[in-house]
Amino acid sequence: MPEKIKVLVVDDSALVRQTMREIMASDPELEVVGTAGDPFQAAKIMENVAPDVLTLDIEMPRMDGLTFLKKIMAQHPLPVVICSTLTESGSDATLRALELGAVDIILKPRIGTKQFLEESRIGICDAVKAAARARGKLKKASPLQVAPKLTADAVLAPAGPKPMFGTTDKVVVVGASTGGTEALTVFLQALPQDCPGIAIVQHMPEKFTAAFANRLNGMCRVTVKEAQDNDSMLRGVALIAPGDKHMLLKRSGAKYYVEIKPGPLVRRHRPSVDVLFRSAARYAGQNAVGVIMTGMGDDGAEGMREMKEAGAYTVAQDEESCVVFGMPQEAIKTGGVDKVMPLTAIAAEVVRVCG
Repeated sequence: MPEKIKVLVVDDSALVRQTMREIMASDPELEVVGTAGDPFQAAKIMENVAPDVLTLDIEMPRMDGLTFLKKIMAQHPLPVVICSTLTESGSDATLRALELGAVDIILKPRIGTKQFLEESRIGICDAVKAAARARGKLKKASPLQVAPKLTADAVLAPAGPKPMFGTTDKVVVVGASTGGTEALTVFLQALPQDCPGIAIVQHMPEKFTAAFANRLNGMCRVTVKEAQDNDSMLRGVALIAPGDKHMLLKRSGAKYYVEIKPGPLVRRHRPSVDVLFRSAARYAGQNAVGVIMTGMGDDGAEGMREMKEAGAYTVAQDEESCVVFGMPQEAIKTGGVDKVMPLTAIAAEVVRVCG
C-alpha cells in the first residue's frame, strides 16, 4: 500500500482544524500529522514531523500566513495550499500567496453546512493531492468513491452532427486548474492587444476570480475581466468564469457571447472546463481554438475531444512546463489534442492559428 500523504493543517480556528482533519480522514491516501493554531506552533511541529503538504490560513495571530509562507519558501520549500474565506478583502492577499509559491486555494469550511461538506470534501482532498503531486511525491491518485462524478451532460447536451459555418473571427477557450494562475499570467501577458476573444475557466473559488481578473488586467495588454451573463466575446478581451458558476460559449448569428449559469458540479468542479469546451464544440466548432493547461484530474478532456471532432484546433500544455500534468495528459489520451507544446509557446500558436 502506498505511503499516505502527510498533511499539516495551520488555522487559528479550532473548528476549522477539526473539520479539515475529519475531511481528510475520509480519504485513505491522506493523513493529518498535526494541526496548529498559528505559524509558531506549526514551526514547532515541523521540527519533529516533515509534512508533504501544508494547508495554511492567511489571517492568524502572532504571524500572518503570508509572512510564514515567505519563510517556508525561503528556508524549506514544500507544497502549500491556502485555506481562505470568501471575503473580498482577503482575495488579494490570497492571490499574493499564489505569487509567493502556494500551489492552490481551497475554501475555509463553513462549519455545519452539509452541502459544503458533501460538495467540497472531494475538492479539498484533490487539492491536497495535487499539491503533493506538484512536488513529485505522489503516484496517480485513485478516484474517490464518495459522490458521482458528473459529466457535462448535467449542464449541456452533446453537440449534434450539424456542421458550423465559418465566421470572420475565431474564439479561444482555455481551461486550467492547479498551477493555472501562473500559467494564465504567462499566456495572457504574451498576447497582443487585438487578439481574438478569450473565455477562460480556472478552477478557483467564488469571489477570488474577480480579484484574479483585476490583477491580470493590470498586467496584460488585453483587457481581463470576470465574466458576466451575456458578455460579448470581443477582440482583445479575456473573460474569466466566476467561481461557483458554469460558463458556456453561445452564438447569435456571427457573434459570440457567454452565458453564466448555476448547475451541479461537473467533473467535481464549478465552473467546469468540460462545460465550456462542450459549448464551444456545439456553438463554435471550427471557429474555436481550445487550450488546456496545468491541473489535476480530467476536467476538459472529453470537452476537448468534442471540440476537435467539431473541427476546432486544440492545444495542450506540455508536461515539463505543467505544475501538474493531469488535465493535459487526460486530454491527450482521449485523442482530442492537435498539438502539445510548452507554456511559453502557446500564445504565439494561438495567434498564428487565428490569423
